[in-house]
Amino acid sequence: MNRIYDFIRRHPTWVDSWWAVLLLMMSAVWLVSSVRSDGEGMPQGPKEQIAAVPIVLAMCTVVALRRRVPEKMLVLATGTGVAQVVTHVAVGPSNFAMLVIVFTVASRSIRWASRFALCAALVAPTIAAVRWPEEGQTLVAAILGDVFMTVTFLLAWVLGDSLRTRRAYYAQLEERATRLEKEREAQTQIAAAAERARIARELHDVVAHNVSVMVVQADGAAYVLDSAPDQTKQALETISGTGRQALAEMRRLLGVLRTGEGVAAAGGANGHGGREGRDGRDGVGEYLPQPGVEQLSELIEQVRGAGLAVGFTIEGTPRPLPSSVELTAYRVVQEALTNTRKHGGPEVGATVRLRYGADELSLLAEDDGRGAERELYEDGGTDGLGHGLIGMRERVGMVGGSLETGPRPGGGFRISAVLPLKAAH
Repeated sequence: MNRIYDFIRRHPTWVDSWWAVLLLMMSAVWLVSSVRSDGEGMPQGPKEQIAAVPIVLAMCTVVALRRRVPEKMLVLATGTGVAQVVTHVAVGPSNFAMLVIVFTVASRSIRWASRFALCAALVAPTIAAVRWPEEGQTLVAAILGDVFMTVTFLLAWVLGDSLRTRRAYYAQLEERATRLEKEREAQTQIAAAAERARIARELHDVVAHNVSVMVVQADGAAYVLDSAPDQTKQALETISGTGRQALAEMRRLLGVLRTGEGVAAAGGANGHGGREGRDGRDGVGEYLPQPGVEQLSELIEQVRGAGLAVGFTIEGTPRPLPSSVELTAYRVVQEALTNTRKHGGPEVGATVRLRYGADELSLLAEDDGRGAERELYEDGGTDGLGHGLIGMRERVGMVGGSLETGPRPGGGFRISAVLPLKAAH
């Protein structure tokens, strides 16, 4: 049965042609039986019978091609009906094609053809009743017969229009489903791009800060290698500790990318559900917490150990903050101090102030060095590529905050950020 249905769907004209042939056979039988053996008309004579041949052929053609060219077949059926009225050819089986074409045109989306078919459905039965009245029929019977045929044509039009509406509804549902699928794919791509950008910002902050500390300490160690071995040893220890910290943070960030497959693979390999990734023997850095405001003191001490004088003050009453705000505050201070070391010049000093407000957290990081050159600042960043300040603005913007950056009057550089607390929840 499925093959039959599939054939019908793929070859509608063949199916309609088969019905047209059947209608032609029925009309041929009707034509032969419509004339008595003596040649006198019953109910039509030889002339009407000859005129009926092209009319029958035209009506059968309407049925055969109704789905291929419905509008043209509607015009052909209308012209054939007018010719039938003019030549006085009686209504026969071939006139069933008019009912079929009314249904077909109403099921399509061409409005003028559907309206024309509706008008024809209202008028054609009455014209037929007046043009070919039955002998001995009462007026009441004629009216009832006309009403019955009119209702039949109207039902054919209504069924066709309902089919058109249902097709349009299904097409709208398919279009909506396709659009939603495309939107989901676009949202997935946007989310993936945002996640990649977030990880890129994290890696930039980690690498830029820790590598700059290691470079400063390595330069200092090389300078005092022969004259002050103790300072050289301390600098090497700082480099080692900073490198381990950078590796731990990078392992945590990259662990976000492989947690889903890495833990599952470990669980499938050792039968302990990824225990190695959880107990720290294999994925030691994957589940470390994100740095926050509480880690700022450690960051300041690390920077001071690298030779940068930093003043750190906290105003207001410290309290728990949203994790997004804490991470943003930590990264802004980290980037600001990294820029100070890279561009502040010799004997530079920096100050960091953290202030807890009722509805916001304020950050101020500034230095008294030579500061970033105005050309670099106007180009968008102070790291030579413009990524530092751009990353700050993206981070602050993600939590709904505001950021102001620029050179200080008389030298130095200032970074001020306001992070709202209520909007971040």
